[in-house]
Amino acid sequence: MKTKKRLYNPPVKMEYAKFARTAAQARKFSIVIPTWNNLAVLQWCIDAVRKNSAFKHQIIVHINDGSDGTLEWVRRQPDIDYTHSPENIGICYAMNLAAGLAVTDYIVYLNDDMYVCPQWDAAFNTAIQKAGHTFFFFSGTLIEPLPACEKYYGVPTNFGTTPATFDEPQFLKFYAAMPKNDRLGACNPPNIVHRDIWNMAGGYSIEFSPGFGSDPDFVIKLWQLGVRHFITSGQAVSYHLHQTTTSRLNKTAMSHLRQPTSRDTLVTKWGFPQGGVAHLFAGLPAAPPNETLPVHIPLARRIFYKMKYLHCALRYIFCRQQKV
Repeated sequence: MKTKKRLYNPPVKMEYAKFARTAAQARKFSIVIPTWNNLAVLQWCIDAVRKNSAFKHQIIVHINDGSDGTLEWVRRQPDIDYTHSPENIGICYAMNLAAGLAVTDYIVYLNDDMYVCPQWDAAFNTAIQKAGHTFFFFSGTLIEPLPACEKYYGVPTNFGTTPATFDEPQFLKFYAAMPKNDRLGACNPPNIVHRDIWNMAGGYSIEFSPGFGSDPDFVIKLWQLGVRHFITSGQAVSYHLHQTTTSRLNKTAMSHLRQPTSRDTLVTKWGFPQGGVAHLFAGLPAAPPNETLPVHIPLARRIFYKMKYLHCALRYIFCRQQKV
């Protein structure tokens, strides 16, 4: 029986390589960037990091596959450390592997389809100094070519959907004029966390591989660890091309890829849906954070989610067995 090719296969025997260069000078942050055959996008992203950063940083790229020339290009860059897997192992495995090369005290997670604005890292550094402790999690403000973003700012925010169409002058003009207020909550990349907190939380949980749902799960793990300082910095701004990689995972691929869904996994793991901890993610003005966990959803609803999760998991297992 002929089987459909999946864009992501959970690895049976994962192969990987690690390569770190000795930095000639001290680095401020360790920026981890997972990528999957997005060479032009990755080059655009790293160029922005190089020219718009106030400090020198360690750049760590995890290369999934890399057959499009990404691996060869990264090998030629003297300021980039990297890890590599011959196949796409997803964001969770990639982040955990690449973060092991970090030599600084702070780990930044950055998507390969993000353009960081000038002084983005200075804003994070100021927030860290203001916090005065390691139990924090900070995110940057995202500008995306989406109707919801345009509605929020009241002006068009579509400055391009590819590196070739990105209108940098117009975007920087928008960035200079936009309001830059901090907000309570943090989740999306670019984000920054102390390396000790990252290690204690255990990085990204692999049950969410290839990565859907891993962001809110990590935030909840930080809360359970004792982190109460969640802030989205209005000064650390980046432009996100949006779904450059995930758009390549169509619904057919997703049906094979995620059984059960990340929403089901999140509810089963923590006992409440993602919406129950939305105040940890974003949206409110910066203020003293709420010290109480979300109220757990009713028992009947939890049982429903658990049965749905079990049904999806068994269906996934038996479907795989039939296709072998």
